[in-house]
Amino acid sequence: MLILNADDVRRALPMNEAIEAMKRAYAALSDGKADVPLRTRLSIPPHAGLSLFMPAYVQAETEEALAVKIVSLFPENPKRGLAYIQAAVLVLEADTGRALALLEGSSLTAIRTGAGSGAAIDLLARKDSKTVAVFGAGAQGRTQLEAACAVRQIETAWVYDANPPQAQKFAAEMAGRGPIPKDVRVAENPARAAREADIVCTATTSTNPVFSDADLKSGAHISAIGSYTPEMQEVPAETVVRARVIVDSISATLAETGDLVKPIQAGLITEKHIYAELGEIALGRKAGRQSEQEITYFKSVGIAVQDAMTAQLALKNAQKMGLGKNVDF
Repeated sequence: MLILNADDVRRALPMNEAIEAMKRAYAALSDGKADVPLRTRLSIPPHAGLSLFMPAYVQAETEEALAVKIVSLFPENPKRGLAYIQAAVLVLEADTGRALALLEGSSLTAIRTGAGSGAAIDLLARKDSKTVAVFGAGAQGRTQLEAACAVRQIETAWVYDANPPQAQKFAAEMAGRGPIPKDVRVAENPARAAREADIVCTATTSTNPVFSDADLKSGAHISAIGSYTPEMQEVPAETVVRARVIVDSISATLAETGDLVKPIQAGLITEKHIYAELGEIALGRKAGRQSEQEITYFKSVGIAVQDAMTAQLALKNAQKMGLGKNVDF
């Protein structure tokens, strides 16, 4: 078995390759060529912890992927000097079930989540998009920015975070890294970031919208990845109502994200307001953006096909690059 730590995973998953893998993953899901059971939630009450088990099998056009990710959330971890989120991905051989690799899962999750947004931006954002705004200066915000810059010629990036020092650190660390421009600015308020942006990426744990609908530019694209429970909300209901809504999985988003659950409960939209899954657009079965003035909105809650496909890609690249440690199993 090959063991890949966080640094190995990052080296084995260049963003441009991960984005293309996400397009194939979404296409397989929408084409009925993926088996993705509902994730199992296991509570650990004595420690206020929660573990999520996310298996998936994907049969894409030229490849198969079989994997299970375990993500654990333990709020007391930071007091112990540990990350709040702990994760691991086990890769299995699709035709035998043999265990092939164990990957550090937090880095993989951040990359595949950013790559999912990158796939959406590539398929939905205006081709002439030059400015991106990121709400949330954490690990997910970093890969959101990288992915946006991988698929569009971004000249200026804005970041807003409720914790200004965190935003300053984000800007200093990300400016000029890879495809990211040197011009990364900290917005003093949400309005400044949203008004400037051709592309808006939200990666927060907010329970209330992080920007105002009135501040959006005409023709903006939004990729929202932070609202993953019915109580959480990043995007204003008014924006959802007037936007072309595309999701990673219709069933998952209707069950999990307050960005859609809240407007539906308020009677502002129905489930039919969801235009398409991103995989349908990747397959060419539905068109993407309809005009330069249209607001497009991609909502992702994260699905296990993303983990399976990125883990398979990481394993393939790691073997070519000689990364990781092999152990008898």
